[in-house]
Amino acid sequence: MVNNKLTTVKLGLIGYEEALDLQMKTQRLVSLEKLGHVLLILEHPPVITMGARAKHENILADPELLKAKGIDIFESSRGGDVTYHGPGQIVGYPILNLNYLGKDVKQYVRNLEEVSIRLLKSEYGIDSGRSEGFPGVWIGNSKITAIGCSVMRWVTLHGFAFNVNTSMDGFALIHPCGFVDKGVTSLKNITGVSQDMEKNMDLVIKFFCKTFDLECKAVDLQIFLNDIKELTYDIEQTGLA
Repeated sequence: MVNNKLTTVKLGLIGYEEALDLQMKTQRLVSLEKLGHVLLILEHPPVITMGARAKHENILADPELLKAKGIDIFESSRGGDVTYHGPGQIVGYPILNLNYLGKDVKQYVRNLEEVSIRLLKSEYGIDSGRSEGFPGVWIGNSKITAIGCSVMRWVTLHGFAFNVNTSMDGFALIHPCGFVDKGVTSLKNITGVSQDMEKNMDLVIKFFCKTFDLECKAVDLQIFLNDIKELTYDIEQTGLA
């Protein structure tokens, strides 16, 4: 297997549960080396997710209000606390085999941060950076890209959420990442104009490949889903774990 290749797949607007199911199936295949590195790029409908360290009191809205807004809550195996996903936010789920990229989780997280830092500076002239002890990409005291990932058998899961045109109203329903003294921002907020989502998805892929030094190959969603189905069937027939 060639270990410097990255398959990129755009999923469009997809529910959190459906995307998680696809992540899990993909991670299994990557762990068994039936697939190489994969990056899933997508948007979610409005949803609140709770990471491994999440506290329920960081969800400020009562259940009836969330229900009225059509916002579900999901517990997640990713790191971190509570966050919000919604349209206008580019979510990236890298499923990488760190056995071939260095078994260094801290460096992996730094590389995820570096993707947004390089993109914002190169394409928009925006200075951003890290905040010691607080994963993600920050502009001043406001986070523009959230990071929340996990690693199983040195294969990554979950990833990052880059606020492009994201409505800030969703973040008012929570204490984002558990913070009460830090804010959230978006590219639209900073530039004052709505941004092209497709363009920025392509930029995320471009800078992801540069940062991780991988060769990208875009694959059509239906072709990818068919491959996942066939590979999963094959390993089930052969009795692989």
